[in-house]
Parts: sequence; structure tokens; C-alpha cells
Amino acid sequence: MKNTTATNRKIVDTRIIYERTRNARTSAKSPGAKANAESTWKQFEDHLVPRLHLSVIDRAVYSHLLRHSRLEGKRDVHFSIRELARRVRISGVPVRDAVRRLVAYGVLRLVERTNAGHVVEVLLPQEIRAVRAAGLEPGRSPIRQRFRIEQTNFLKTRELRRAIHAREGGFCFYCRRRFRPEVMCLDHVIPQVRSGRNSYRNLVSCCTRCNAQKGPRSAGEFLCKLYREQRLTASELRSRLRALEALAGGKLVPPLAPKSEEREPG
Repeated sequence: MKNTTATNRKIVDTRIIYERTRNARTSAKSPGAKANAESTWKQFEDHLVPRLHLSVIDRAVYSHLLRHSRLEGKRDVHFSIRELARRVRISGVPVRDAVRRLVAYGVLRLVERTNAGHVVEVLLPQEIRAVRAAGLEPGRSPIRQRFRIEQTNFLKTRELRRAIHAREGGFCFYCRRRFRPEVMCLDHVIPQVRSGRNSYRNLVSCCTRCNAQKGPRSAGEFLCKLYREQRLTASELRSRLRALEALAGGKLVPPLAPKSEEREPG
């Protein structure tokens, strides 16, 4: 009985520490006041939507999350895809894809993802890198190189396509086997049928076998399929999922992108 009581006390203490840590983190990042709704909405419509070419579904998802976070003085918001889909009155698959795109574009920052749902930090338009780089405020510099890279269509020229292949170093992004360049192709992480873009964040170099078998699946779904077929080990699956997160976060920039993109802006 004493052991059970001690164990319960430790669990409670652990939860208290966790909540205090999370509250401290939230407090440290808290804007301290609600965002100005009129100003935020103008920046959203006039700058964010055209800069990132947000779809109608992207706009609906972002607007809902913004309404229940920054416009209420909070940075983070917790939701499940099912609940979010119900609230914006759109089916679950396109809503899930929209959340993935918004994370990839740097509009949302993924704080936590569990079976119970997502916790994301919602950024205001003026806090988003692509919008800042484009010069949202008067007197800001012209569009910088980094922003042009974010807007570039990497299927547009042979040099840009080669940059994606060069980033993978001759390995298939999915199965990790090495192939000759002539049997490699480009694949959309989020398929084009799900509004996936031709961005460096959404294109990978892969073998023709993986490209044919992946079909309309998302990259995460296909990697799990490769694991079930024992074409990937558990450690390789974890590594590939981390690579997907890095890709979505803009950390895997093609090595030739800046030079190529200067000549061929998307």
C-alpha cells in the first residue's frame, strides 16, 4: 500500500513539473496581448495568401487556428484532425494535408503530435519568414534570395531538377538504395492530387520502383508500407521520418538551389 501511494505521488509530482515547465515555456513565448484582428486579417489577405499561394482549404484551416490562438492571446493551440475537420466543415484528408502544408510553409510550428492530437504554434503573418523576406513592412529590403528559393518551381528547369537529385546524393529517399542517375526520378512528398507543390520541401529523388509503388500516398504512409514489407528496418524508418520533418522544415535545401534560382525564379 505504501509503495502504491509513493508511486502515485511520484506520478502527480511528475505531472506538476511537466505542467509548470509547459506553462513557463508558453509564458515566455506569450505575446502578452491579443493580436489586432483587423491588422492581422489585412496582412493575411494582402501578404500571406498571395506570397504562399494558399489554397481555400489552407486559408480555412489557418483562419480557424488563428482565431483560437493568437486572436485570444495564446500562441499554441491543441486540436485533433477530426475535430478540426468538423469545425471547418471539410473532410479529414484535405484538412490533414493542409496542416502538413502549413507546417512545411512555416506558417505553423509543430510543438507536439500524439494519438490525442496536435499541438502547434500559430504564427502571425508578419512573423512568417517568407512574408518577412518579401518586405511586409514599409522600408524593408526587396525580396531576398531565401524567399525566392521558397517560391521556386523545382520542376521548371533541368538544373533545378538536378539540384534535388544532388541533395539525395544518389540514394533513393525512401528505400535508401543507391542507383544510377538514369534510373532516378523526382517524387512529390505530398502528391499533386493533394495540392502538393513543386517546392524543394516537397520534392525528393527516388528510384522508379518506389515512385511507382508510392502512387497517391503521402511519403509517411509509403515509408510505413516499406517497413511492413521489411524493406526498411525500424531504425531506418525512424531516420526517414526525421528526414521528412527536416525536409518540411526547410532544412534540406538543394546545394545548387541559390545559384540556379537566381536565373530561374519561380
